[in-house]
Amino acid sequence: MSDQNFPDDRTPDARSDAEQPADHARTSPVSAPDAAATPRADATIPPRPPLPGAPADAGSAFHTQPTQPYGQPASHAGAAFGQPAATTTAPESHDRSRVGGGKIAAILVAAALVGGAAGVGGAAAVGSSFVSAPASQSSGPSSITVNNPDSVNATTAIATKVLPSVVTISASAGTSGGTGSGVILSDDGYVLTNTHVVTLDGATGDPKLSVTTSDGRVYAATIVGTDPIYDLAVIKLTDASGLTPIEFADSSKLNVGDATVAVGAPLGLSNTVTTGIVSALNRSIQIASSAAPESEGGSQQEETPGGRTPFEFDFGQGQQTPSQPKSSIAISVIQTDAAINPGNSGGALVDGKGRLIGINVAIASAGGASTEAGSIGVGFAIPSTVAERVANEIIDNGSATHGLLGATVGDAASAPGATRAGALINEVTSGGAAASAGLRNGDIVTQFNGIAITDQVDLTAQVRALAAGSEAKLTYVRDGREQTATVTLGQLQQ
Repeated sequence: MSDQNFPDDRTPDARSDAEQPADHARTSPVSAPDAAATPRADATIPPRPPLPGAPADAGSAFHTQPTQPYGQPASHAGAAFGQPAATTTAPESHDRSRVGGGKIAAILVAAALVGGAAGVGGAAAVGSSFVSAPASQSSGPSSITVNNPDSVNATTAIATKVLPSVVTISASAGTSGGTGSGVILSDDGYVLTNTHVVTLDGATGDPKLSVTTSDGRVYAATIVGTDPIYDLAVIKLTDASGLTPIEFADSSKLNVGDATVAVGAPLGLSNTVTTGIVSALNRSIQIASSAAPESEGGSQQEETPGGRTPFEFDFGQGQQTPSQPKSSIAISVIQTDAAINPGNSGGALVDGKGRLIGINVAIASAGGASTEAGSIGVGFAIPSTVAERVANEIIDNGSATHGLLGATVGDAASAPGATRAGALINEVTSGGAAASAGLRNGDIVTQFNGIAITDQVDLTAQVRALAAGSEAKLTYVRDGREQTATVTLGQLQQ
Protein backbone atom coordinates (compact mmCIF):
# COMPACT_ATOMS: atom_id res chain seq x y z
CA MET A 1 0.00 0.00 0.00
CA SER A 2 1.19 3.48 -0.69
CA ASP A 3 1.48 5.84 2.24
CA GLN A 4 -1.30 8.35 2.80
CA ASN A 5 -0.24 11.93 3.30
CA PHE A 6 -2.18 14.46 5.32
CA PRO A 7 -1.64 18.23 5.10
CA ASP A 8 0.08 18.32 8.49
CA ASP A 9 2.03 15.09 8.03
CA ARG A 10 5.48 16.66 7.78
CA THR A 11 8.36 15.82 10.09
CA PRO A 12 10.73 18.80 10.48
CA ASP A 13 14.35 18.43 9.40
CA ALA A 14 15.50 19.41 12.87
CA ARG A 15 13.80 18.62 16.15
CA SER A 16 12.67 21.50 18.35
CA ASP A 17 14.41 21.84 21.68
CA ALA A 18 12.29 20.51 24.53
CA GLU A 19 11.05 23.39 26.62
CA GLN A 20 11.39 23.34 30.36
CA PRO A 21 7.99 22.71 31.99
CA ALA A 22 6.50 25.91 33.39
CA ASP A 23 6.21 24.34 36.83
CA HIS A 24 9.76 22.95 36.88
CA ALA A 25 10.72 25.24 39.74
CA ARG A 26 8.27 23.30 41.88
CA THR A 27 9.49 19.96 40.60
CA SER A 28 13.22 20.23 41.12
CA PRO A 29 15.48 22.24 43.41
CA VAL A 30 17.90 22.92 40.60
CA SER A 31 17.81 25.64 37.99
CA ALA A 32 15.99 25.02 34.71
CA PRO A 33 18.28 23.74 31.95
CA ASP A 34 19.16 26.10 29.19
CA ALA A 35 17.82 25.60 25.69
CA ALA A 36 19.74 22.43 24.89
CA ALA A 37 17.51 19.85 23.26
CA THR A 38 16.08 17.12 25.46
CA PRO A 39 18.22 13.99 24.96
CA ARG A 40 16.63 11.50 22.56
CA ALA A 41 18.16 8.49 24.28
CA ASP A 42 15.80 6.20 26.14
CA ALA A 43 16.11 6.40 29.92
CA THR A 44 14.67 4.12 32.55
CA ILE A 45 14.10 6.49 35.45
CA PRO A 46 12.86 5.19 38.77
CA PRO A 47 9.91 7.11 40.18
CA ARG A 48 9.61 9.07 43.38
CA PRO A 49 6.70 8.87 45.84
CA PRO A 50 3.42 10.58 44.93
CA LEU A 51 3.76 14.35 44.75
CA PRO A 52 1.76 16.77 46.85
CA GLY A 53 -0.84 18.91 45.13
CA ALA A 54 0.17 22.26 43.79
CA PRO A 55 -1.64 24.96 41.81
CA ALA A 56 -1.81 24.25 38.09
CA ASP A 57 0.29 26.51 35.89
CA ALA A 58 -1.92 29.18 34.40
CA GLY A 59 0.42 29.66 31.49
CA SER A 60 -0.49 26.40 29.76
CA ALA A 61 0.10 26.37 26.05
CA PHE A 62 -2.82 24.00 25.51
CA HIS A 63 -5.62 25.31 27.69
CA THR A 64 -6.39 28.43 29.63
CA GLN A 65 -7.75 26.89 32.80
CA PRO A 66 -6.18 24.41 35.23
CA THR A 67 -7.23 20.81 34.87
CA GLN A 68 -9.38 19.55 37.76
CA PRO A 69 -9.40 15.72 37.77
CA TYR A 70 -12.22 14.44 39.98
CA GLY A 71 -12.49 17.48 42.16
CA GLN A 72 -8.86 18.05 43.11
CA PRO A 73 -6.15 20.29 41.68
CA ALA A 74 -4.72 18.86 38.47
CA SER A 75 -1.06 19.72 38.91
CA HIS A 76 0.93 17.31 41.05
CA ALA A 77 4.30 18.46 39.82
CA GLY A 78 5.09 19.82 43.23
CA ALA A 79 7.79 18.15 45.27
CA ALA A 80 11.52 18.56 44.88
CA PHE A 81 13.60 15.46 44.23
CA GLY A 82 13.79 13.33 47.35
CA GLN A 83 11.11 15.28 49.22
CA PRO A 84 8.77 13.00 51.20
CA ALA A 85 5.40 12.43 49.64
CA ALA A 86 2.37 14.12 51.10
CA THR A 87 -0.36 11.81 52.30
CA THR A 88 -3.68 12.63 50.69
CA THR A 89 -7.00 11.42 52.03
CA ALA A 90 -9.48 10.60 49.31
CA PRO A 91 -12.73 12.56 49.56
CA GLU A 92 -15.89 10.66 50.43
CA SER A 93 -17.31 11.17 46.96
CA HIS A 94 -16.11 12.40 43.58
CA ASP A 95 -17.65 14.20 40.67
CA ARG A 96 -17.33 11.58 37.96
CA SER A 97 -18.81 13.74 35.24
CA ARG A 98 -15.35 14.67 33.93
CA VAL A 99 -11.99 12.99 33.86
CA GLY A 100 -10.29 16.37 33.84
CA GLY A 101 -11.06 20.05 33.51
CA GLY A 102 -9.04 20.20 30.30
CA LYS A 103 -8.94 17.96 27.24
CA ILE A 104 -7.14 14.62 27.51
CA ALA A 105 -4.36 13.29 25.37
CA ALA A 106 -4.14 9.53 25.61
CA ILE A 107 -1.78 6.96 24.22
CA LEU A 108 -2.49 3.40 23.24
CA VAL A 109 0.14 0.86 22.33
CA ALA A 110 -1.35 -2.20 20.62
CA ALA A 111 0.27 -4.88 18.54
CA ALA A 112 -0.63 -5.60 14.97
CA LEU A 113 0.38 -6.71 11.54
CA VAL A 114 0.54 -3.80 9.14
CA GLY A 115 -0.53 -4.35 5.62
CA GLY A 116 -1.31 -0.78 4.71
CA ALA A 117 -1.89 1.59 7.57
CA ALA A 118 -1.64 5.23 6.61
CA GLY A 119 1.96 6.29 6.53
CA VAL A 120 3.25 2.77 7.21
CA GLY A 121 4.73 0.62 4.47
CA GLY A 122 3.01 -2.61 3.52
CA ALA A 123 5.92 -4.66 4.86
CA ALA A 124 5.72 -3.16 8.33
CA ALA A 125 4.31 -4.94 11.35
CA VAL A 126 2.77 -3.42 14.44
CA GLY A 127 3.67 -4.78 17.84
CA SER A 128 1.48 -4.64 20.91
CA SER A 129 2.65 -2.74 23.89
CA PHE A 130 0.92 -5.42 25.90
CA VAL A 131 3.47 -8.09 26.79
CA SER A 132 3.31 -11.39 28.60
CA ALA A 133 5.29 -11.11 31.83
CA PRO A 134 4.57 -12.03 35.45
CA ALA A 135 4.02 -9.08 37.75
CA SER A 136 7.09 -10.16 39.71
CA GLN A 137 9.20 -9.40 36.64
CA SER A 138 7.72 -5.94 36.25
CA SER A 139 9.09 -4.34 39.40
CA GLY A 140 10.95 -1.07 39.01
CA PRO A 141 13.01 1.44 40.94
CA SER A 142 11.23 3.29 43.74
CA SER A 143 12.51 6.83 43.24
CA ILE A 144 13.74 9.20 40.55
CA THR A 145 17.48 8.75 40.14
CA VAL A 146 19.38 12.03 39.95
CA ASN A 147 23.12 11.49 40.24
CA ASN A 148 24.06 15.02 39.20
CA PRO A 149 21.46 17.62 40.26
CA ASP A 150 23.43 20.36 38.53
CA SER A 151 22.76 18.93 35.08
CA VAL A 152 19.18 17.67 35.14
CA ASN A 153 17.14 18.39 32.01
CA ALA A 154 13.52 18.82 31.03
CA THR A 155 12.97 15.08 30.65
CA THR A 156 13.98 14.56 34.27
CA ALA A 157 11.38 17.09 35.38
CA ILE A 158 8.71 15.52 33.16
CA ALA A 159 9.47 12.04 34.50
CA THR A 160 9.26 13.32 38.07
CA LYS A 161 5.81 14.70 37.38
CA VAL A 162 4.38 11.85 35.28
CA LEU A 163 5.71 8.62 36.78
CA PRO A 164 3.47 8.74 39.90
CA SER A 165 0.46 8.80 37.53
CA VAL A 166 1.42 5.71 35.48
CA VAL A 167 0.84 2.11 36.61
CA THR A 168 1.75 -1.40 35.45
CA ILE A 169 -1.21 -3.73 34.89
CA SER A 170 -1.02 -7.53 35.06
CA ALA A 171 -4.00 -9.41 33.60
CA SER A 172 -4.55 -13.15 33.69
CA ALA A 173 -7.25 -15.70 32.90
CA GLY A 174 -6.51 -19.40 33.20
CA THR A 175 -3.21 -20.06 31.46
CA SER A 176 -3.23 -16.73 29.58
CA GLY A 177 -1.76 -13.52 30.91
CA GLY A 178 0.28 -10.46 30.19
CA THR A 179 1.23 -6.98 31.35
CA GLY A 180 0.45 -3.52 30.08
CA SER A 181 0.30 0.03 31.37
CA GLY A 182 -2.32 2.52 32.50
CA VAL A 183 -2.76 6.12 33.66
CA ILE A 184 -4.38 7.24 36.92
CA LEU A 185 -7.53 9.33 36.52
CA SER A 186 -8.48 9.94 40.15
CA ASP A 187 -6.90 9.80 43.58
CA ASP A 188 -9.22 6.95 44.59
CA GLY A 189 -8.13 4.62 41.82
CA TYR A 190 -9.84 5.06 38.47
CA VAL A 191 -7.31 4.05 35.78
CA LEU A 192 -7.48 4.37 31.99
CA THR A 193 -5.90 1.68 29.80
CA ASN A 194 -6.61 -0.40 26.66
CA THR A 195 -9.43 -2.90 26.20
CA HIS A 196 -6.97 -5.42 24.76
CA VAL A 197 -4.84 -5.17 27.92
CA VAL A 198 -7.60 -6.05 30.39
CA THR A 199 -9.47 -8.57 28.21
CA LEU A 200 -6.44 -10.28 26.61
CA ASP A 201 -7.90 -9.04 23.32
CA GLY A 202 -11.36 -10.36 23.96
CA ALA A 203 -10.26 -13.71 25.37
CA THR A 204 -11.90 -13.01 28.73
CA GLY A 205 -14.48 -10.71 30.24
CA ASP A 206 -13.54 -11.60 33.81
CA PRO A 207 -9.75 -11.29 34.18
CA LYS A 208 -7.75 -11.26 37.38
CA LEU A 209 -6.15 -7.80 37.51
CA SER A 210 -3.20 -6.71 39.61
CA VAL A 211 -1.98 -3.11 39.41
CA THR A 212 1.40 -1.85 40.64
CA THR A 213 2.03 1.86 41.17
CA SER A 214 5.36 3.54 40.46
CA ASP A 215 6.28 3.48 44.16
CA GLY A 216 5.59 -0.25 44.54
CA ARG A 217 2.07 -0.37 45.97
CA VAL A 218 0.03 -3.31 44.62
CA TYR A 219 -3.78 -3.27 44.24
CA ALA A 220 -6.41 -5.65 42.99
CA ALA A 221 -8.68 -4.06 40.37
CA THR A 222 -11.99 -4.60 38.60
CA ILE A 223 -13.22 -3.50 35.19
CA VAL A 224 -15.58 -0.51 35.21
CA GLY A 225 -16.22 -0.72 31.48
CA THR A 226 -14.56 -1.40 28.15
CA ASP A 227 -14.81 0.30 24.78
CA PRO A 228 -13.51 -2.07 22.10
CA ILE A 229 -14.45 0.36 19.30
CA TYR A 230 -11.55 2.64 20.31
CA ASP A 231 -9.65 0.06 22.40
CA LEU A 232 -10.05 1.95 25.68
CA ALA A 233 -11.06 0.70 29.12
CA VAL A 234 -11.43 2.01 32.67
CA ILE A 235 -10.61 -0.09 35.73
CA LYS A 236 -10.98 0.71 39.45
CA LEU A 237 -8.37 -0.14 42.06
CA THR A 238 -9.70 -1.67 45.27
CA ASP A 239 -9.39 0.42 48.45
CA ALA A 240 -7.07 2.95 46.83
CA SER A 241 -6.50 6.51 48.07
CA GLY A 242 -3.91 9.24 47.78
CA LEU A 243 -3.00 8.44 44.17
CA THR A 244 -1.73 11.09 41.73
CA PRO A 245 -4.04 11.72 38.74
CA ILE A 246 -2.50 12.50 35.36
CA GLU A 247 -2.87 16.05 34.05
CA PHE A 248 -4.48 16.30 30.61
CA ALA A 249 -3.66 18.52 27.65
CA ASP A 250 -5.73 19.30 24.55
CA SER A 251 -4.43 17.02 21.81
CA SER A 252 -6.23 19.05 19.15
CA LYS A 253 -3.71 21.86 19.73
CA LEU A 254 -0.64 19.72 18.97
CA ASN A 255 1.80 20.51 16.15
CA VAL A 256 4.01 18.15 14.20
CA GLY A 257 7.45 18.44 15.80
CA ASP A 258 6.21 18.99 19.36
CA ALA A 259 8.20 17.15 22.04
CA THR A 260 6.74 13.89 23.38
CA VAL A 261 7.62 11.59 26.28
CA ALA A 262 6.29 8.02 26.56
CA VAL A 263 5.96 6.45 30.00
CA GLY A 264 5.01 2.85 30.73
CA ALA A 265 6.24 -0.72 31.21
CA PRO A 266 7.79 -1.96 27.92
CA LEU A 267 8.70 -5.65 28.11
CA GLY A 268 7.58 -5.58 31.75
CA LEU A 269 10.18 -2.92 32.65
CA SER A 270 7.98 -0.58 34.68
CA ASN A 271 8.74 3.14 35.10
CA THR A 272 10.47 3.43 31.73
CA VAL A 273 10.74 6.86 30.08
CA THR A 274 11.52 7.53 26.38
CA THR A 275 11.52 10.74 24.35
CA GLY A 276 10.64 11.83 20.83
CA ILE A 277 8.43 14.19 18.83
CA VAL A 278 4.98 14.23 17.25
CA SER A 279 5.71 12.70 13.83
CA ALA A 280 2.19 13.05 12.38
CA LEU A 281 -1.33 13.96 13.41
CA ASN A 282 -4.74 12.62 12.36
CA ARG A 283 -3.21 9.33 11.24
CA SER A 284 -5.75 6.50 10.96
CA ILE A 285 -4.98 2.81 11.39
CA GLN A 286 -7.09 -0.32 11.08
CA ILE A 287 -6.66 -3.03 13.74
CA ALA A 288 -8.01 -6.58 13.78
CA SER A 289 -9.69 -7.20 17.13
CA SER A 290 -11.29 -10.17 18.84
CA ALA A 291 -12.87 -7.82 21.39
CA ALA A 292 -14.73 -5.69 18.84
CA PRO A 293 -18.35 -6.63 18.06
CA GLU A 294 -18.89 -8.58 14.86
CA SER A 295 -20.43 -6.78 11.90
CA GLU A 296 -24.00 -7.93 11.53
CA GLY A 297 -24.86 -6.61 8.12
CA GLY A 298 -27.14 -3.74 7.21
CA SER A 299 -26.49 -0.51 9.06
CA GLN A 300 -23.77 -2.06 11.20
CA GLN A 301 -21.57 -2.47 8.12
CA GLU A 302 -21.83 1.21 7.29
CA GLU A 303 -18.52 3.06 7.03
CA THR A 304 -16.74 0.04 8.53
CA PRO A 305 -12.99 -0.32 7.99
CA GLY A 306 -11.85 -1.91 4.78
CA GLY A 307 -9.41 -1.64 1.93
CA ARG A 308 -6.33 -2.04 4.11
CA THR A 309 -4.78 -5.12 5.64
CA PRO A 310 -5.53 -4.60 9.34
CA PHE A 311 -3.07 -4.55 12.21
CA GLU A 312 -3.39 -7.41 14.68
CA PHE A 313 -2.71 -7.19 18.41
CA ASP A 314 0.50 -9.01 19.29
CA PHE A 315 0.91 -9.84 22.95
CA GLY A 316 4.61 -10.61 22.87
CA GLN A 317 6.76 -13.39 24.29
CA GLY A 318 5.01 -16.35 25.84
CA GLN A 319 1.52 -14.93 25.42
CA GLN A 320 -1.08 -17.40 24.26
CA THR A 321 -2.51 -16.39 20.89
CA PRO A 322 -6.03 -15.03 21.28
CA SER A 323 -8.86 -16.36 19.15
CA GLN A 324 -8.87 -15.42 15.48
CA PRO A 325 -10.06 -11.81 15.17
CA LYS A 326 -13.59 -11.67 13.75
CA SER A 327 -13.77 -7.92 13.21
CA SER A 328 -11.62 -4.81 12.93
CA ILE A 329 -11.67 -1.27 14.22
CA ALA A 330 -10.47 2.02 12.74
CA ILE A 331 -8.97 4.60 15.09
CA SER A 332 -7.45 8.04 14.65
CA VAL A 333 -4.01 8.28 16.28
CA ILE A 334 -1.02 10.49 17.00
CA GLN A 335 2.17 9.15 15.42
CA THR A 336 5.38 9.53 17.45
CA ASP A 337 8.99 8.40 17.23
CA ALA A 338 9.31 8.08 21.01
CA ALA A 339 10.35 4.47 21.65
CA ILE A 340 7.23 2.38 22.35
CA ASN A 341 7.49 -1.37 22.80
CA PRO A 342 5.30 -4.34 23.84
CA GLY A 343 4.14 -3.55 27.38
CA ASN A 344 3.62 0.19 26.76
CA SER A 345 -0.03 -0.45 25.81
CA GLY A 346 -2.34 1.79 27.79
CA GLY A 347 0.51 3.96 29.04
CA ALA A 348 1.00 7.70 28.78
CA LEU A 349 2.22 9.86 25.94
CA VAL A 350 2.78 13.33 27.37
CA ASP A 351 3.89 16.73 26.11
CA GLY A 352 6.84 18.92 27.14
CA LYS A 353 4.97 20.00 30.28
CA GLY A 354 4.17 16.46 31.39
CA ARG A 355 0.50 16.57 30.37
CA LEU A 356 -1.26 13.63 28.77
CA ILE A 357 -1.72 13.93 25.02
CA GLY A 358 -2.35 10.28 24.15
CA ILE A 359 -2.72 6.65 25.24
CA ASN A 360 -0.15 4.37 23.59
CA VAL A 361 -1.82 1.72 21.45
CA ALA A 362 0.38 0.37 18.63
CA ILE A 363 3.87 0.24 17.16
CA ALA A 364 5.22 -0.68 13.73
CA SER A 365 8.05 -3.13 13.10
CA ALA A 366 9.88 -3.59 9.83
CA GLY A 367 9.92 -6.91 8.03
CA GLY A 368 7.06 -9.30 8.66
CA ALA A 369 4.89 -9.96 11.66
CA SER A 370 7.54 -10.27 14.36
CA THR A 371 7.82 -7.43 16.85
CA GLU A 372 10.78 -8.86 18.73
CA ALA A 373 13.08 -6.19 17.29
CA GLY A 374 11.06 -3.59 19.20
CA SER A 375 10.55 0.04 18.32
CA ILE A 376 11.67 1.40 14.95
CA GLY A 377 10.44 4.90 15.70
CA VAL A 378 6.86 4.50 14.43
CA GLY A 379 4.44 4.41 17.34
CA PHE A 380 0.78 5.35 17.70
CA ALA A 381 -1.32 6.83 20.52
CA ILE A 382 -5.05 7.55 20.92
CA PRO A 383 -5.53 11.35 21.22
CA SER A 384 -6.51 12.76 24.60
CA THR A 385 -9.66 14.37 23.25
CA VAL A 386 -11.04 10.94 22.38
CA ALA A 387 -9.73 9.25 25.53
CA GLU A 388 -11.25 11.89 27.80
CA ARG A 389 -14.71 11.56 26.27
CA VAL A 390 -14.68 7.76 26.32
CA ALA A 391 -13.34 7.58 29.90
CA ASN A 392 -15.98 10.01 31.17
CA GLU A 393 -18.80 8.05 29.52
CA ILE A 394 -17.52 4.72 30.84
CA ILE A 395 -17.28 6.06 34.40
CA ASP A 396 -20.74 7.64 34.19
CA ASN A 397 -22.58 4.92 32.25
CA GLY A 398 -20.39 1.82 32.08
CA SER A 399 -19.94 2.22 28.31
CA ALA A 400 -19.27 4.84 25.64
CA THR A 401 -21.18 5.83 22.50
CA HIS A 402 -19.83 6.28 18.97
CA GLY A 403 -21.13 8.08 15.93
CA LEU A 404 -22.79 6.44 12.92
CA LEU A 405 -22.92 8.18 9.55
CA GLY A 406 -25.62 6.01 8.02
CA ALA A 407 -24.01 5.08 4.71
CA THR A 408 -21.97 2.26 3.21
CA VAL A 409 -18.68 3.63 1.93
CA GLY A 410 -15.65 2.55 -0.08
CA ASP A 411 -12.38 3.96 -1.34
CA ALA A 412 -12.91 6.56 -4.06
CA ALA A 413 -9.41 6.05 -5.46
CA SER A 414 -10.25 2.39 -6.20
CA ALA A 415 -13.38 3.17 -8.19
CA PRO A 416 -13.25 2.86 -12.01
CA GLY A 417 -12.14 6.13 -13.59
CA ALA A 418 -11.23 7.64 -10.22
CA THR A 419 -9.82 11.15 -10.34
CA ARG A 420 -9.39 11.85 -6.64
CA ALA A 421 -9.02 10.14 -3.27
CA GLY A 422 -11.66 10.15 -0.56
CA ALA A 423 -14.43 8.05 0.98
CA LEU A 424 -16.96 7.10 -1.72
CA ILE A 425 -20.57 6.85 -0.54
CA ASN A 426 -21.93 3.72 -2.17
CA GLU A 427 -25.35 3.68 -0.50
CA VAL A 428 -27.14 6.05 1.85
CA THR A 429 -29.32 4.47 4.53
CA SER A 430 -32.87 5.78 4.49
CA GLY A 431 -33.52 7.93 7.54
CA GLY A 432 -29.86 7.91 8.58
CA ALA A 433 -27.56 10.83 9.36
CA ALA A 434 -26.11 11.05 5.84
CA ALA A 435 -29.54 11.01 4.21
CA SER A 436 -30.82 13.70 6.57
CA ALA A 437 -27.85 15.89 5.64
CA GLY A 438 -28.59 15.55 1.92
CA LEU A 439 -25.74 13.23 0.96
CA ARG A 440 -26.29 10.91 -2.03
CA ASN A 441 -24.85 7.79 -3.56
CA GLY A 442 -21.68 8.66 -5.46
CA ASP A 443 -20.63 11.59 -3.28
CA ILE A 444 -16.95 11.58 -2.29
CA VAL A 445 -16.18 12.77 1.24
CA THR A 446 -12.82 14.60 1.30
CA GLN A 447 -12.88 16.31 4.72
CA PHE A 448 -14.47 15.65 8.10
CA ASN A 449 -14.43 18.58 10.53
CA GLY A 450 -11.52 20.00 8.55
CA ILE A 451 -9.46 16.77 8.62
CA ALA A 452 -8.44 15.29 5.26
CA ILE A 453 -10.19 12.03 4.31
CA THR A 454 -8.32 9.81 1.87
CA ASP A 455 -10.29 6.56 2.16
CA GLN A 456 -13.02 4.78 4.11
CA VAL A 457 -10.71 3.96 7.04
CA ASP A 458 -10.05 7.67 7.57
CA LEU A 459 -13.77 8.42 7.55
CA THR A 460 -14.64 5.55 9.88
CA ALA A 461 -11.96 6.58 12.40
CA GLN A 462 -13.21 10.16 12.52
CA VAL A 463 -16.90 9.24 12.75
CA ARG A 464 -16.27 6.72 15.56
CA ALA A 465 -14.15 9.22 17.50
CA LEU A 466 -17.26 11.34 18.13
CA ALA A 467 -20.13 10.57 20.46
CA ALA A 468 -23.57 9.69 19.13
CA GLY A 469 -25.55 12.86 18.41
CA SER A 470 -22.47 14.96 17.65
CA GLU A 471 -22.53 17.42 14.77
CA ALA A 472 -19.82 17.30 12.11
CA LYS A 473 -19.07 19.32 8.99
CA LEU A 474 -18.43 17.27 5.86
CA THR A 475 -16.79 18.44 2.66
CA TYR A 476 -17.69 16.29 -0.33
CA VAL A 477 -17.46 16.30 -4.11
CA ARG A 478 -20.55 15.76 -6.29
CA ASP A 479 -20.38 15.95 -10.08
CA GLY A 480 -16.96 17.59 -9.87
CA ARG A 481 -18.13 20.35 -7.50
CA GLU A 482 -17.05 20.68 -3.86
CA GLN A 483 -19.88 21.14 -1.37
CA THR A 484 -20.36 21.08 2.40
CA ALA A 485 -22.98 19.64 4.74
CA THR A 486 -23.56 19.49 8.49
CA VAL A 487 -24.34 16.00 9.76
CA THR A 488 -25.85 14.99 13.11
CA LEU A 489 -24.41 11.53 13.71
CA GLY A 490 -26.52 8.56 14.72
CA GLN A 491 -25.45 5.94 17.26
CA LEU A 492 -23.43 2.82 16.49
CA GLN A 493 -25.10 -0.26 17.97
CA GLN A 494 -22.58 -2.48 19.76
